[in-house]
Amino acid sequence: MTRVGITGHRGLPNEVEARVKQALHEVVASYPAAELIGVSCIADGPDTWFAEAVLSHGGSLEVVIPAEGYRDCLPQWHHAAYDDLLTRSTQRHATGLRDSDSRAHMAGSEILVDLADEVIAVWDGQPARGYGGTADVVRYAQKHSVPVRVVWPQGAARD
Repeated sequence: MTRVGITGHRGLPNEVEARVKQALHEVVASYPAAELIGVSCIADGPDTWFAEAVLSHGGSLEVVIPAEGYRDCLPQWHHAAYDDLLTRSTQRHATGLRDSDSRAHMAGSEILVDLADEVIAVWDGQPARGYGGTADVVRYAQKHSVPVRVVWPQGAARD
């Protein structure tokens, strides 16, 4: 079995979103379905797109829950997708933290990286905009010798 984690920028422009979704589907398709376990915090954006790609490919999904209040801090329009993916997961991992803040998000990402054999990062290569951002997760993975595969469309920019 191969556990692949996901981290990435949320709130991408529509044009970039479409290209990232396609790239994630291509990356996921490169793994044998029966051996693939996706690990995600299932936030809106790349976390969810990756989780959906893993499940549609025939892999299984493990979810990391950064905090008890995590779901409530995600956009309301995302709650149905979050709930659906959570029910389709085979295993859940929790930080034990209550408040959904940057410390909890980073703690969740650290659990995700520690579970993973590889991490896919939907990352523009720029520093994190706040503690626990994509760059921080990439740095944590590299520090712990977990390979990182960056997925970022050529010429793309985020707002």
